Amino acid sequence: MPQLLPEPWFYIFFFSWTIFLLATPIKIASYEFFKDPLPGALKTNSMTWSWKW
Repeated sequence: MPQLLPEPWFYIFFFSWTIFLLATPIKIASYEFFKDPLPGALKTNSMTWSWKW
């Protein structure tokens, strides 16, 4: 019974994991920074609250 050569499977495995590891941070970064539901709401809030007791 012939055995499979491990070399092409190693390159396929390595290439697929490289693509996965490079694409995942890009998707996470685009979700966090570009899909912000309140863009700049907390940064531009310059109201000062004072309690009038």
